Amino acid sequence: MQATGRLSVSVLGAGLIGMDLATKIMRSDCLDLRLVAGRHDAAELRRASRRGMPVATGGIQSLVDAEEDFDVVFDATNASCHAEHAEKLAASGAMLVDLTPSRVGQMIVPSVNREDIGSHRDISMVTCGGQACVPILHAIARVHEIDCVEVVTTAATLSVGRASRLNLDEYVQTTQDAIRWFTGVEDVKALVNISPARPAATFRVAMYLRGRDLTTDSVRALVTRAADEIRAYAKGFGVSVCTVNDSTAFVSVEVTSSGDRLPHYAGNLDIINSAAIQAAECYAANRLALAGRETA
Repeated sequence: MQATGRLSVSVLGAGLIGMDLATKIMRSDCLDLRLVAGRHDAAELRRASRRGMPVATGGIQSLVDAEEDFDVVFDATNASCHAEHAEKLAASGAMLVDLTPSRVGQMIVPSVNREDIGSHRDISMVTCGGQACVPILHAIARVHEIDCVEVVTTAATLSVGRASRLNLDEYVQTTQDAIRWFTGVEDVKALVNISPARPAATFRVAMYLRGRDLTTDSVRALVTRAADEIRAYAKGFGVSVCTVNDSTAFVSVEVTSSGDRLPHYAGNLDIINSAAIQAAECYAANRLALAGRETA
């Protein structure tokens, strides 16, 4: 941690997610962007350099060879590479914030288990769909006995990059694993729809739950509270439908982007990036509090 109380941060990956992350980090009061590393001299990296961001084109090797160790590394590459990245950065002591569906690190959804952030060196931000649905499903499952859950995620094709397309199977499996982990429900199914519609479809997640003693008043109150907690860091999160019919509840949420480097409809990228920034800032606050106790 620097003398200013800010953590030194690098972003690995210069795609849609990585460049939006870098922009959000530059606004943070407790994170200091020290490097954005891609694997090619891409147009996005050149634009980032013109905006004053420090950039490199050597991918993970750029971080390994850097003259400084970073406090936090955001991995915005793909699931198949994250384990290798974690191994190469192990000696640095950096906390890794994994935005790929690799299922390697501890799953973190800030509004649900932010207290776990400081206890793990490698944290997984699950998936964009997981960040949108887990807080809602967790809130309902804490109060009601749920037998099964089905989640359908829809994202505009323009907001789904090459790495995300390569990781669709991992996306589905990781989302299902997260729902099971955070709710205790075993019968879980996750589906993903990449929509080519024009105008581009706003990111949305539809949730179907079958359980016991579900009532409209109870479910709506739980969903409203969970949504308010998500909006503390993802302002474009909104509940569009919340209904209960007999033993079945249906909840649909939509997420719009905050307009940094992303179009309005790309709420899928905005919510996972906002959750990742929130996790890193919680880690920074914990580090600062610990440093204060050590010097007291």
